Parts: sequence; C-alpha cells; structure tokens
Amino acid sequence: VSTECKFIAGRPLMKNFKQKVWEIVGRIPRGKVMSYGQIAALAGYPRNARMVGYALHAIPDSGRIPWQRVVRKDGSLADFSDDGSRQYQLLKAEGVVFTLERKVDMEQCRWEAWELEAEMIFMS
Repeated sequence: VSTECKFIAGRPLMKNFKQKVWEIVGRIPRGKVMSYGQIAALAGYPRNARMVGYALHAIPDSGRIPWQRVVRKDGSLADFSDDGSRQYQLLKAEGVVFTLERKVDMEQCRWEAWELEAEMIFMS
C-alpha cells in the first residue's frame, strides 16, 4: 500500500489504511487469529481483504506487529516465505490449535473482537 490516496470500490483508500490495519492486528491476543476479511471489515473496507495483505507486507522489520495472527478465512496459512513454516511455528508457540491439514482451527482460535469492532466504528 503506497502512501498516496487510491480508490477501492468507489471509496478513497486513505493514507492511514496501513495504520488502521496495523492497530487491529496489534490487538489480536496471543493464541487467537483473524482473517484478512475480518480485518478489512474492521478497517472500513469489508470487500478488500487483499489490501490487508499489502498493508502487512509494509510492516517495518523492527515492527512488533504480530502479522502471523492473520490467516485466510478457512484457517490456511498465508506466509508465502517458506510454505508457511515460519508462521506455523510462531502460531504453534502461541498455543494456536491446528487441524490435521495444518490449518488453524478457526472455531477455537478465531478472535471475534466484538468490543474492538464497536471501538473501530467510533474511530472512523
């Protein structure tokens, strides 16, 4: 995501989209995950899950944003670096439960973030 204003689905993608995504991801508790779509909806762009991925790729190396807690809606891992093994190891160390297919058990580990959802509405 560049710092310039872009348009998505007829709405301007503001410069602070990355910061919104980073704040949401930064609040996901250890042992829990959210999907790209959940984060996009909380950030105000419910049909733009892919843009969340771009924002996560822009995290500074020194950042302490827990990118590994963002997975696809079916629980599959999204770390493209090495078949998801880094993301898998980080999540496993946090106590995230996996299925036999090596997907996150979304029923047990999805963070619904109801109170964060209400807070994000007021921040918009």
